[in-house]
Amino acid sequence: MPIRPDSRRSRRRVVALVAGLALAALAGCRGGGTGQAKVVVPRGASLRVAADSLARTGVVQNATAFRLYALLRGRRRAIHAGTYLFKRDASWGEVLDDLQGGKGLVHSITIPEGWSLLQIEPQLARVLGAPLDSVRAATRDTALLHLLDIPTPTLEGYLFPDTYVFPDGTTPRAAVHMMVARFQQVWQPEWDAQLQKLAMSRNDVMALAAIVEKEARLPEERPVIAAVYMNRVKAGIPLQADPTVQYALGHHVARVLYKDLEVDSPYNTYRHKGLPPGPIASPGKPSILAALYPANVPYRFFVAHPDGHHEFTNDFRQHTVAVRGARREWDSVAVLRGQPR
Repeated sequence: MPIRPDSRRSRRRVVALVAGLALAALAGCRGGGTGQAKVVVPRGASLRVAADSLARTGVVQNATAFRLYALLRGRRRAIHAGTYLFKRDASWGEVLDDLQGGKGLVHSITIPEGWSLLQIEPQLARVLGAPLDSVRAATRDTALLHLLDIPTPTLEGYLFPDTYVFPDGTTPRAAVHMMVARFQQVWQPEWDAQLQKLAMSRNDVMALAAIVEKEARLPEERPVIAAVYMNRVKAGIPLQADPTVQYALGHHVARVLYKDLEVDSPYNTYRHKGLPPGPIASPGKPSILAALYPANVPYRFFVAHPDGHHEFTNDFRQHTVAVRGARREWDSVAVLRGQPR
């Protein structure tokens, strides 16, 4: 028996009514968590893949129901790939709009301890999708230099090493401000009192901390290395820190050679006594603490061994003996690796 036209219309109305009720019910859905969640949507991912990621991170409570919600809304537009930062209590409508409109996209970057601007700037430009010149201009922001009382022409050392998440469209200037704000957050008020005890400026401490960051391999040695350099400063002995020569050269060398020690730069601590004009890299909090609270030891020399530890000595004669022993170990390692000595 054929179905009458009015029956088909009735069924369509029922289906539409049920769909409408389901949509209305789902429209009020939102995540039940707190805080924010980072969700990565791979290039070419389907809504199913995105929904599963949203459910795993607590942005939606049920991946299947979220996909049904998207279907009922008639939103079949492609979703945008990238990294999103969602509030866990956002409504499903907001989440879907962001996915299909490319809103909420973020860019993350991790700055390791000991990176210099030479390493940070190109990575920041890549992550932000900005010209390298714009990033370099931001790291030379005169307002920030004045705010932090930095005597050098750049913010070297003050872009705190950490993982940063930048919203889509973040400018280099805004990103640099965020990184400097992180440094200011880490710097504790009681450290200013310690500066007075040391008779050092914050820039002095940051310069020392950066050298410690580049030299130390074992965490427990950081305060001792800081003490060695402080003892040399007090005795009027050049620091002779190889990392400062590397910085003065402006490029990485596998090994600092005697000819490198002649580079004409205020950062060359073989030619100039005292601390360099500013940091040579971004030190982490442990290295800053080591510079603020160096160990109470008499050492003025140290030499690195292949296993990462340093041998500390009081005078040059002891240091010469220690250097010979360390060189024998390094030569043995080179032989094992098949490297020329």
